[in-house]
Amino acid sequence: MERPTNSPWRTSSYSDAGGNCVQVAELTDGTIAIRDSKTPHTATLHFPRTHLHIWLETLKRA
Repeated sequence: MERPTNSPWRTSSYSDAGGNCVQVAELTDGTIAIRDSKTPHTATLHFPRTHLHIWLETLKRA
């Protein structure tokens, strides 16, 4: 999946103050992309919005 050239990456509220930063962007196809801010050139995760919510809820329980 190709990222838009002006992708609106922002720091996620799930990031902590210790330098563990996750960035998220809503892509033009309606999916949500997630990347590590320290290595933005590497692979990203892509989720449909409903699947992202399920994944985040699963992480909260872990």
